[in-house]
Amino acid sequence: MTKNQKGCLLSILNLCLFWFSLSAQEKKEGNQETKVKVNLSLKNVVDLAIAQSSAVKYVQNQDVNYYWRWKNFQKTFLPNLVISGTVPSYNQSTVPITQPDGSIEFKDVSNLMASANLSLNQSIPLTGASIYASTSASRVQDYYKKEINFSGRPISVGFYQPIFAYNWMKWSKKTEPLIYNESQKNFIQSIEEIAYNATSRFFNYLRIQTNYKLAESALKNSNDNLRIAQTKKKLGQISENDYSRIELSVLNAQKALSSAEMQLKNSDFELKSYISLDQNQEIELQMPLNITLFDIDEKKALEEAKANRPEQINFTRRLINAERDLTAAKRANGLSASLSGSYGLSNSAASMAGVYSDSKKSEVLQLTVSIPVLDWGRAASAVKMAESQRDLTEFDVQKAREDFERGVIVQIEQFGLLKDQLKTAKEADRVAENGYKIALKKFQNGEISITDLNIALSERESAKRDYIGSLSTYWLGYYNLRILTLYDFETNQRISYENPMLSSQK
Repeated sequence: MTKNQKGCLLSILNLCLFWFSLSAQEKKEGNQETKVKVNLSLKNVVDLAIAQSSAVKYVQNQDVNYYWRWKNFQKTFLPNLVISGTVPSYNQSTVPITQPDGSIEFKDVSNLMASANLSLNQSIPLTGASIYASTSASRVQDYYKKEINFSGRPISVGFYQPIFAYNWMKWSKKTEPLIYNESQKNFIQSIEEIAYNATSRFFNYLRIQTNYKLAESALKNSNDNLRIAQTKKKLGQISENDYSRIELSVLNAQKALSSAEMQLKNSDFELKSYISLDQNQEIELQMPLNITLFDIDEKKALEEAKANRPEQINFTRRLINAERDLTAAKRANGLSASLSGSYGLSNSAASMAGVYSDSKKSEVLQLTVSIPVLDWGRAASAVKMAESQRDLTEFDVQKAREDFERGVIVQIEQFGLLKDQLKTAKEADRVAENGYKIALKKFQNGEISITDLNIALSERESAKRDYIGSLSTYWLGYYNLRILTLYDFETNQRISYENPMLSSQK
């Protein structure tokens, strides 16, 4: 079993265990269902988004579409066996008939005609030619003459070869494999982008959830402080000004809690909608502290980005398309010719057997030429325009290559700086938390004023938000690095995903 398969299996097991725990926590008491709050890690959220979100369903369907486009193209140049015919064609009318002396006489006709043709066709992409082998037969019954005649071509082989013409088959053989390979890489990239978006929503929810908890804690502490202040007021140990400030802090804390609760509901709905989780399920997000801080080799990352990302294939395809359009412009308005020919047997008789018993040889060879004489410079201007577009495409592709490579290097450099920022933010959060606890005790003991306590509270909340922000920046940088390279630097292997919709159709 490969590393990719093991990783995929572990993710499936992890998701199954999560759903099992989710179901186990739903307890029924009589006819009333009580749901317990479920803890979700960052990995749980990402796995759910990749497994069942509406975004991943769209990506999977898109991948299936490109797969069948590729399969259809592969069958385009296979031999094609076609049966065609007219069964029947009845005609009763008066038609003009040209006589040997050039005069025209109108004759009444009444006949029933039937015909059938069996043809085996094959295209040759290398030269743009097409060849065929066919057999045909027809029957005509004349009601006025009271006779039946048969005709047919027992065997006929032929070809059609354009000369100096634009060969669309040759160019499609170059571009269609690139389109399919690009779609495969786009599929993996899209899955990683879903993981990135799920991570962004996870930390948005976590930030608001943290604000809500801080608001709850602040309100609890404010109420405790108010009760202490009420006792001190009775004893005359607190001024009216300080007592009013404590009352105001309770009101502000209630207002902050109400605002945080509203924001939490909105982010809760957004996260559950994205990962297709039941809106009635209560969730609690876990802080993703299990971080592996690792160094990344810029050269290795750039090599993997060039090898794995769809941009490199897209650059190649754009250059080929530019050359294709230039070739089409040159061939469309210049000298054109076509050579066609056929060889076979044909005959007519009063019976079907007679058609095949004494057939005559039939040969056709035809060369068609078209030479533009005067077009007022239209052909030349079309070629010049195609050449200009090709040159512009080459410039754009070269610039895009440079921007792509620089973008990868910049992201790697920035990711390297996130480690130190995360360590600093974590330490600042610890110091601010301890400082607030000390300030709270001192305030309750009457050692500091409410102003000093509010400063400690503000520093605590700011440090907590900075830490959440640093965690968010790190994990978003981590998933962005995976998007940029489509490579997992933790396991040192290229990222790959199986499309369950496609697996069932192969």
